[in-house]
Order: sequence, then C-alpha cells, then structure tokens
Amino acid sequence: MGRIEDAVRSAIVRTVRRELRSALGPVSKEVRELQRSVSQLERTVASLKHSVRQAPSAVGGPLPRIEVTEEEVRRARISPELIKKLRARLGITQAELAALVGVTGPAVAQWEGGSSEPRGANRAIIVGFRQLGRRDVQVLLESKGMGARRIQRTSRETSRKKK
Repeated sequence: MGRIEDAVRSAIVRTVRRELRSALGPVSKEVRELQRSVSQLERTVASLKHSVRQAPSAVGGPLPRIEVTEEEVRRARISPELIKKLRARLGITQAELAALVGVTGPAVAQWEGGSSEPRGANRAIIVGFRQLGRRDVQVLLESKGMGARRIQRTSRETSRKKK
C-alpha cells in the first residue's frame, strides 16, 4: 500500500502546486508592478524633497516667514477695500494673491467684491501679508513657480526718487 499512497500524495501535491501557481501568478505579477510603482514614487518624492531644500537658495535666500498670532488674526479687520489696497501695495494680481493664499482667483474676486470674506487659515495669511513688502512677496511667488516679475514702483515712490 505504500506505493499507492505515495503516488496519490504526489499527484495531490502536483495538483495543489499547479492550482496555487495559476491562482497566485496574476497576484504576484500585480505585487511586482506595485513594488515598481512604489519605488518610482519614492524616487519622485526624494527628488521633490531635494527641490524644496534647494528652492530658498535658488530664489536668493530663505523664504520670508509669516508669523501671526491668533489674537492678531481675531482682532484684524479685513474689508474688501483693505484686500485691494494690500494687493496694490504688494504689486500683485488677484491670481497671484490666490496662488500665495492657496485659493482660486474667483475667491479673491469675491473677497474684493464683498460677497465673501477670508476665513480661518486664509484670514491668517492675509493678515500676515500686511507685514511683508514687495520683495518678500516676489520671493514667495518665485518659490511657487510664478516667475519673476519686475517690481513696479508706486507713483509715490517714483516721485520721492525724482526729488
């Protein structure tokens, strides 16, 4: 009886292995593809981290820090006119302000039109922009990939320079 048992056992083992191979073959192929994808994503993340570390030196120094306390944000009065004046003082467009704050262009237009107002983190960023100058904002724009624009002088600055 030993030979029959061995023959049956080996037939069962062969059948099980064949079934496992057919069932696990596609899964193992997917696992290899996922491992390749993860590896590629890890390389991309490493590259992006490197780019971020290099960004401040590429634009000529460290990025300006915007530090605003919760009390300042709570007490700040923000009106549509203030946002327009702030934008004009900094020499940026609605689209550039939107990119810096992290909202859409129409959101900034609504803030300036008075149909809505910035809330939460957006409000804090707007309040923080009061502390920045044109050059600081240009550095921030360059770090966001918005490109360097010529800093335009206001009529007041131009008249002072002529005197």
